[in-house]
Amino acid sequence: MATPDTAEPQAVFRDDAGTLAVVLAGSWSADRARRIEALAAEITDRLAKAPRARLDLSAVDRLDTLGAYVLNRVRHQRETGGGTIEVASKRPEHRVLMDEVGVHDHHQPAPETPFRLVEVLVRIGAAIVRFGRDMAGGATFLGEIVVGSAAVVVGPRKFRGPSLVNQIELIAFNGAPIIMLISFLVGCIVAQQGIFQLQQFGATVFVVNLTGILILRELAVLLTSIMIAGRSGSAITAEIGSMKMREEIDALRVMGLDPIEVLIVPRILALVISLPILTFISSMSGLTGAALVSWLYGGIGMDTFLARLQSVITWKHFAVGLIKAPFMAFVIGLIASLEGLAVKGSSESLGRQVTASVVKAIFMVIVVDALFAMFFSSIAF
Repeated sequence: MATPDTAEPQAVFRDDAGTLAVVLAGSWSADRARRIEALAAEITDRLAKAPRARLDLSAVDRLDTLGAYVLNRVRHQRETGGGTIEVASKRPEHRVLMDEVGVHDHHQPAPETPFRLVEVLVRIGAAIVRFGRDMAGGATFLGEIVVGSAAVVVGPRKFRGPSLVNQIELIAFNGAPIIMLISFLVGCIVAQQGIFQLQQFGATVFVVNLTGILILRELAVLLTSIMIAGRSGSAITAEIGSMKMREEIDALRVMGLDPIEVLIVPRILALVISLPILTFISSMSGLTGAALVSWLYGGIGMDTFLARLQSVITWKHFAVGLIKAPFMAFVIGLIASLEGLAVKGSSESLGRQVTASVVKAIFMVIVVDALFAMFFSSIAF
């Protein structure tokens, strides 16, 4: 085959001391896709008969992503078959494009395997390994946050007050309406169901005890934390992940700024401040809903509800929910920031990390609540 003098993609085959040299020329671009696929099939057939081969791209006038993809596919098929193939070019942009396509190419999904006990055990083991890695990564990241926070305390000028105020506004002020609505409705539901059950024993008035203790100790802080994990935690992950994708975090490091101090510490501190405030608002909204339903369904007047609430509820019940809130806020911020920094260079990775952030944060919020419940029960608080 003669060396082409047109822009059509061509391939010249030569025997170079036992190595099949494939000299490519012309325009290997998307507008020549049909011709490129035909040449790729021919090259693949020739390579199958040669133990060693070399693709020479020096004479290629134009190479785009499609051409690089097809050539990389040919190379991959040859290497999978057990042969060796070298890609050579005098133009560095060809090598860069081939390397980039090679990074993102040929990630085929694992073949489906029948359901067997061994496969179940393998998946369980892989999940345990991932969990261990997440815990180790979380502990390392926690140390970085502690160091960053200490640096801010030692050098207060590094602290960004406007960023903290902005985050508190986004988390607490903008999140208050939905927290109030959800808590009010849950308070109504708990009171309604409690009244219907307690009426069978003539103990309707004890719905005040039920709703007061349940809302103040558990429901308010748990509902608020779950809502914040889904609303603000996902937003933090998306913000940091987008910065990671656009290399803004790397730019901060180049400018001599610590991303932990600039991005992470203000957001976590805003969560720690905002969540107790929202927990208090949630408690008041839940009790308001319970009082309204108790009046409508149970015939318990507002004055009676408030009087019994004062006689039953002590400062301990109120303090339990508020004590939990900062710890849950810190866990949410830690997970959201960690997942945001784990985002790679694609929108698919961003969506995956945001989902993981919400799921892990909600799971850990429930775990922290259970640990606190066991702790307070053990000390009779």
